[in-house]
Amino acid sequence: MSIQKVENQVIIRNQAFIEKAEQLKPQLFETVVKPVSIVEVKEDSNVIHGWKAEFMAPASTLADTEYGKKDSFILDFGNHQVGYLTINIRPSGSPPDAPLKLKLTIGEMPVEMAEPFENYDGWLSSSWLQEEKIFVDVLPATITLPRRYSFRYVKFEVVDTSPKYRVVFENIECRAITSANINDVDSVSHEDTEIQKMDEISIKTLADCMQDVFEDGPKRDRRLWLGDLRLQALANYETLKNNDLVKRCLYLFAGVPDDKGKVPANVFIAPKLIADDTYLYDYSLFFTATLHDYYMETKDLATLKELWPTAYRQIELALERLDENNIVKDSSDWWSFIDWQEGLNKQTPSQAVLIYTMKQAIRLAKELNVPEKDLLKARLEEITVAAKTYLWDEKQQFFISGADRQVSWASQIWMVLAGVLTQDENKQLMNRLLIEKPTIGIATPYMYHHLVEALLVSGEKEMAISEMKTYWGGMIRDGADTFWELYDPKNKDFSPYGSHLINSYCHAWSCTPTYLIRKYNL
Repeated sequence: MSIQKVENQVIIRNQAFIEKAEQLKPQLFETVVKPVSIVEVKEDSNVIHGWKAEFMAPASTLADTEYGKKDSFILDFGNHQVGYLTINIRPSGSPPDAPLKLKLTIGEMPVEMAEPFENYDGWLSSSWLQEEKIFVDVLPATITLPRRYSFRYVKFEVVDTSPKYRVVFENIECRAITSANINDVDSVSHEDTEIQKMDEISIKTLADCMQDVFEDGPKRDRRLWLGDLRLQALANYETLKNNDLVKRCLYLFAGVPDDKGKVPANVFIAPKLIADDTYLYDYSLFFTATLHDYYMETKDLATLKELWPTAYRQIELALERLDENNIVKDSSDWWSFIDWQEGLNKQTPSQAVLIYTMKQAIRLAKELNVPEKDLLKARLEEITVAAKTYLWDEKQQFFISGADRQVSWASQIWMVLAGVLTQDENKQLMNRLLIEKPTIGIATPYMYHHLVEALLVSGEKEMAISEMKTYWGGMIRDGADTFWELYDPKNKDFSPYGSHLINSYCHAWSCTPTYLIRKYNL
């Protein structure tokens, strides 16, 4: 063990766990991918963000075209890619008497090719916007960009050459990388082509987020987040079965708890393993949930024994937040995630996450036959009774949250998943939710996953399929080749960051349709 201080944090580094995680570092598979076409991006108010890419010519015609000052073109790689770009450039005309100045704009969506990054005014750093300015002193040249990019489209702009020469671009390619072996996935055939497409795009989304760790998004934030990890792991068990990558991620989190034993909401892995200074109530509990799901999938008892103290500690810390009525204390800070929904009160869904996770912890305690199981059972009963007593509004027939007794989708969904009510009561609650549609709704695919699973565990299979087709099917109809971080069918420009340019269009928490389809035989 070693102690690391970062500003106000005290991190207790478990070197044995960190080394174990390093030993589980995955092999990266590489595939060379070439662009398929040259496209033009045009305004169209009928498509998402108001821009669409139209075919102009095969990419093979690029080698027959010369480009000079202020010329530009856009390449379409045909599908989402994560990897490294290589570009061959040769001069045409007189010997180059000045450097080539080249600007590249790299994006996942047509809008990134159309709207100038200079106009970006969101609150996340503009450095996440993918672009390069390159000066080439000697031509011909082969340029391999050192940064890894997440993209489908690349815009080339020749800012300047000189009047004496032009340039030709040849053999442009991407060395796409992932730690997922797509060939390992058992293919399934669905009579419903929309479900089939959802399954395929989910797997592509998951694979592109599988790098040295399960990243939340290969464009942004390129980090290991616990909430995303839990969902990625579930999708992985049904498809790619890279269970060692889940194990690696668990050890990474367990390797850097704070001095109270709490695991961070996310970690950085370069230049070394670093715990972020963000701690979230629900995400810390999801360490326990992810360990539970991993063990139930693998029966890896050795890992369960090693990581159980960390998992149990998350429950202990979560219980410290309960008030005298055994209800999770609310606060106005960013203490629990749940969803990006504006105005969402987190108290009741967080109470449900605690109940959900305690049930999983009890299962693990039984497997280990440890004395903590008796305390967990007793506390679970008290907390569940408290939820029914203080958080259920008999008149409205909904769970309420916070001082203002807010009725939200998230509160109902998480209480269903936590199994606080009977299955028949859950079914009635989910039907009531979809009929009455409370104002505080759902903002992300992350929460939509939980909506669909809540419908499934309530026995509403057809309603669950309908919601999937509306939501993830809507993304497909709007052009998704990987599933997005954010999608609001009623407000397609939605971004919690102030601009849809910074949104991630390949995001881990959106990959779960394949899990739902395969786990529940949809």
